[in-house]
Formats: sequence, C-alpha cells, structure tokens
Amino acid sequence: MLTVFFQMLALILMIGTGYVITRKGMMDEHTNGQISGMVVNVFNPLLFFSGALNAGSFVSMDSMVLVFLIAMGMYVFFILSGMLLTPFFEKRPEQKRIFQMMFVFSNTGFIGVPVVNSVLGPEYLIFVTEFLLAYNLFFYTYGIMMMDGSFSVSSLKAMVNPGMVCSVAAVAIVLGDIHLPDFIETAITCLGNTASPLALILVGFSLARADLGKILREGRLYLFSLLKLLVLPLLMLPVLRMVTDDRAVTVVCMAMFGMPVGSMILMLGNERGMDGTTCGAAIILSTVLCVFTIPVLLAVI
Repeated sequence: MLTVFFQMLALILMIGTGYVITRKGMMDEHTNGQISGMVVNVFNPLLFFSGALNAGSFVSMDSMVLVFLIAMGMYVFFILSGMLLTPFFEKRPEQKRIFQMMFVFSNTGFIGVPVVNSVLGPEYLIFVTEFLLAYNLFFYTYGIMMMDGSFSVSSLKAMVNPGMVCSVAAVAIVLGDIHLPDFIETAITCLGNTASPLALILVGFSLARADLGKILREGRLYLFSLLKLLVLPLLMLPVLRMVTDDRAVTVVCMAMFGMPVGSMILMLGNERGMDGTTCGAAIILSTVLCVFTIPVLLAVI
C-alpha cells in the first residue's frame, strides 16, 4: 500500500504543478484548451499505442475478453446503484439525472491512465482502453438518453471519436501482434509518456480555478465520494475475485472501479443548459480524494 501511496503522491505533485502554474498566470483557459486537445487527440492515443506495442508478452486474449466483460458489468452495476442511491442525494428532476450520471461515468482517461501507467506500466494500458471502449458504448447510449430523456440514433455518431478509434486500434495491435520499427516505437513511447503529466497538470488547472471553499462545504458530496470511490468498488471485489486470480487484471479493474467523477458529464450538461455547479464540485472533490482511496482499494486485493 505504501508503494502505491507514494506513487499517488507523485501524481499529487504533478497536479500541484498545474495548480501553481495557473495561479502564477502561466496558464489560462486558452492554454488549457490547447493542451486538453493535444492530450485527448495526440498524446493519450500515442500512450495507448505504446502500451499496445509492448503488451504482447504480458496480455493474453482470454484476459482481454475477460476485462472487457468486467468493464461492461461495472457499468451495469453503476447504473443500478445510481438508480437506487440518487434519490437520497437529490430530489430535483434535472439534478437527479446529473447525479445518476455522476455515479456511472468516471474519469477513466485523465486519471485512470496515469494511475495504471505508474502502478503497473504502459503494457497494461491495453486494459484501460477496454474500459474506454465500454465507457463510449454506455455514454453515447445510456448517458445521452439519461440527459435528454429519450434516445436518438444520431447520438451514436458521437461514438466515433478519437478515444474510441484509438482504443479499437490499440486492441487490434495486440490481437494482430503488430510490431513497428524500433525508431518509430521509441518516438511513440516518448511522445505518449507526456500524456500522464500533462493530464494531471490540467487537473491542477481546474483546482486553481475552482471555489475550493464552497466545494469543501458541500457535505453531501463527501458521502457521495465515499460511496463512489470506496463502497461501490469494494462491493464488486468479491465478484472480481470469483472471475479471475490474475493480479494485474484485478489491480487494473479495482483502479477503474475507483475512478473519480468524469468531466464529460459536466460538458454534456452545459450543452443542454443545465446547472453544473454540483457536478463541477463533485469532479474536483472526488479527484482529490481518489489520491487517498485508490491506495486503499489496491491494498485490499
């Protein structure tokens, strides 16, 4: 547990760097947008490719199928849990929809990638790409239906995005046992390695721009974060132990189970004119708290 905790402390230092840079005026909304675009569309995909190119000797076909099924099961469990628990946190119809989304959709990319990369190494990021595949499938079907109150086939077009394309490509690289010349793999690895620190710097930017005092006074969000980051993941652990004894698979899955609230919910709500104050606060608070809860989840495996 101490090893994982110290690795999480390293992530805190990177988040803190983003916080300081922003407070010193070295980073603004424009810079944040530009870096976010590079992380999402360039560096994260290259990190996935790097992991996929090195995953051949570590990852079996059976484990890849198992992880994808676990990821799909996780979202079903979170959807049912959100339906059950949301009424205890929110009564207003619009905010109930947002709260239910908060139970389901986590920050698999910006937080999940650095955590798995630091704890296990890039070769196991192929498992994270499978969780991203499941995320896209559920977000652009169930998520859109939840926010709009109805399902539209046109929403499926949004499923074809850089994250989805790169996830599919990374899986294809592993399944096809594809190898590239060493100098190309070196370039991909070096560029991909910038994704994790840049993503965490972006989290620090969000912290620096947030009203931390107001967030810290939101008592119900502490209970929500406890449920999302610890209680629900621990409830899934016995089932996870029943389906696999592979430690790497278990570590990745428990880390994914315990991810903080994802920012896509806030973006989707903003597009629809919904009040995103509570969601924004939950994103910040759960992101900070996951630094302490993830080592606990990995310690009980």
